Amino acid sequence: MTETADIAILGGGIVGLATALTLQSRLPGARIVVLEKEAAPALHQTGRNSGVIHAGVYYAPGSLKARFCREGAEATRAFCDEHGLPHETTGKLIVATDEDELPRMRALLARAQANGIAISEIAATEAQEWEPNIRVAGALWSPDTGIVDFGAVARRMADLFTARGGAIRLNTRVTAASEDAAGIRLTTPSGEVHAGRAVICAGLHADRMAAAMGLDPGFRIIPFRGEYFRIRNQPADLVRRLIYPVPDPERPFLGVHLTRKMDGGFTVGPNAVLAMKREGYAKTDISPADLVATFGWPGFWRMLGRNLGPALSELSASVLRGLYLKKVQRYCPRITGADLTPYRAGVRAQAVARDGRLIDDFLFLRGRHSLHVCNAPSPAATSALPIGAHITDQLLAEG
Repeated sequence: MTETADIAILGGGIVGLATALTLQSRLPGARIVVLEKEAAPALHQTGRNSGVIHAGVYYAPGSLKARFCREGAEATRAFCDEHGLPHETTGKLIVATDEDELPRMRALLARAQANGIAISEIAATEAQEWEPNIRVAGALWSPDTGIVDFGAVARRMADLFTARGGAIRLNTRVTAASEDAAGIRLTTPSGEVHAGRAVICAGLHADRMAAAMGLDPGFRIIPFRGEYFRIRNQPADLVRRLIYPVPDPERPFLGVHLTRKMDGGFTVGPNAVLAMKREGYAKTDISPADLVATFGWPGFWRMLGRNLGPALSELSASVLRGLYLKKVQRYCPRITGADLTPYRAGVRAQAVARDGRLIDDFLFLRGRHSLHVCNAPSPAATSALPIGAHITDQLLAEG
């Protein structure tokens, strides 16, 4: 069976669905189809993150991350309010647990202020009054950080898209793709989809899809599993805000943080360990093909050489729960090993350049009639609506 469309979107995560909705509003009457290989939308990165609506504290001034996150936090809250989806603006404390972390904390404050983010430094005594269960030598207060179920947001986007005439093809894996003067050809087990233009939001498979369509992506997706634990045996007011450590500026990951959940309770996480499979949510998930892709990429070894100490630390904490617990107890000493119960893991699709550089901003590539979302790590969920607008602008600019 052959299906024709004006625009095909590969990937039913929150970025793909936000793009579908934006294109639909900009091109009334266009035939738009979303192809999703799973049985439901949002089963990978969208549905397996910490559920934080980021305010934009961490990102380099002038970057796409800084711009899209700032716009996206407001847009996400507005979308939830319009469509009756629960969310909460909890605020976030970024805590220095000793005096040595204060210079990094203040450098982060300056970066956030350069981005126009609402943020302030508060004294350790005040932070301790706010959160008596937290150890703190100093803190930053981000009042606009919040929480939401991004999987629920994506599912509402999918419902709106189909109600307005869009098509979502579930259980539809794209096995081959090409583009020529006439447009895009996507091959699936049930037939072909021919489209004038395409948006590729393939997440953990972004590099493979770019290569399949004749592009030289210049990077490889390296999967990092983020492991979480749910907190039990603790009171409902253990903390009233989100608690984050001061991040290491040399690494793209924010560290193990304590997060309130929309369904009640708390989680801690994630760490960041190499996954043995691109969708390897369990430690035992292994794909020889994915390992060959990872270990065969020169950038992986260059990245590892630059980050060997942190990589070994993360791996050790993954293997030994006691070491993971120490990361948590640095800022919340009352949590014990008996309080940690496993929670669903996520896998981050991290683009790594040939020279070993971790690509730290959103990255898009243009094909002849296609636009590829090549790197969309956190805060992509927060930023999905402005990313969708950006993709739409870029795609339609070709005429």
